[in-house]
Amino acid sequence: MGFLDKLFGEGSNSPDSDPGKTPKGRGAMSKQDRAEMYQKFLSEEGYAPKIDNEGDVVFKYEGGVYLIIMDENDEEFFRLVYPGFWSIESELEREKAQRAALTATAQTKVAKVFLVRDNTWASIEMFCSPPEVFRTVFHRSLRALRAAVGAFQAEMRQ
Repeated sequence: MGFLDKLFGEGSNSPDSDPGKTPKGRGAMSKQDRAEMYQKFLSEEGYAPKIDNEGDVVFKYEGGVYLIIMDENDEEFFRLVYPGFWSIESELEREKAQRAALTATAQTKVAKVFLVRDNTWASIEMFCSPPEVFRTVFHRSLRALRAAVGAFQAEMRQ
């Protein structure tokens, strides 16, 4: 199941159809290799990561559950996700959340805040070439993700 399937259910347009994807070549890292690399790094940093049944890495940080979701066919694509951090209870709140998500996304480098059904998610998406480069940007990415979530929450509380 791909990222879009996780968001919107099975049968969504797959990111695997992206013409910009990196073809697997000799020496390319598999999704499992990358998951193990992320898990090892997070363990060394003091987190308690697990690889879920879909092969993505799950860890906790400041009370939230975060994911590193990998693209099966693009080893350089790095996606850090904070799913479901704000529930949407009404259509009025949905409208406000859409505006807050746009504001938070515009104010925060690299971060995206978006609505998924009745929840709000945030993500950091970038290319890391080679994949091991994620180590140099992980902590800044996590801070940017938290900043985007904070900006969203501040907008919602106004």
